[in-house]
Amino acid sequence: MPLNIKSRSRALTRTHRIAIAGTAALGAAAIVFTTVPGGQTTTAEAAAAPARVAYSSEQLNGLQSGVSEQLAGDSLQSKAAAAKEKAAAEAAAKAKADAAAKKKAAEAAAKKKAAAAAAAKKAEQARKAKEAASRSAKRAAVKAAAAKTYPNNLDGWIRESLDIMKSKGIPGSYNGLHRNILRESSGNPNAINNWDINAINGIPSKGLLQVIPPTFEAYHVPGTSWNIYDPVANITAAANYAADKYGSMDNVNGAY
Repeated sequence: MPLNIKSRSRALTRTHRIAIAGTAALGAAAIVFTTVPGGQTTTAEAAAAPARVAYSSEQLNGLQSGVSEQLAGDSLQSKAAAAKEKAAAEAAAKAKADAAAKKKAAEAAAKKKAAAAAAAKKAEQARKAKEAASRSAKRAAVKAAAAKTYPNNLDGWIRESLDIMKSKGIPGSYNGLHRNILRESSGNPNAINNWDINAINGIPSKGLLQVIPPTFEAYHVPGTSWNIYDPVANITAAANYAADKYGSMDNVNGAY
């Protein structure tokens, strides 16, 4: 195999170069110059065969060693280049795999986020629909209560108050209201107490459940009359006050 001259010159020693120079000299044609009588000089091609050049075993071994070293160096360079190419290919494959994995993870995260957003939107829509249905039901109940008619007597006043109390979340029963009304006013919506401490203080108790004006105003229930003598307004405000102070008018068994 031809050897690179520059690379080989770096690898060979001084002894190798001397041996190679001697070999080159033997391959040249022998030209001799002879001097003839009369002072003339002629040139003739030597007919003799090239003389043998003796090589020492040290020179041959050195030359063989240099060539072997050069071949070994070339082999190592080839292996190193192949290893470098393999490492580069493996790194490129790993980078490609990592990029694919990141892309897949990003797509999965995006899908999960989209699913969560869709679920949240669906839940919000369901909540709004439920609230709307609840409001509709309450409006229907209020309309039904408003459209309902009651007799203009104690029984009718109590029942109308109970329907309003139910729509407002105010506790109380028919028996609890009826019992306290009879004790406080004997069922007279225009009853007024002009002798107790409240009367002395200028704020007498009034109506079916004997409510003083400040209490009536503080516990007045929207949708009822602001007239303290109105039977339904008086009962509902008194029931609202009793719920706040005693839990329910059902728990009141005396002056309150």
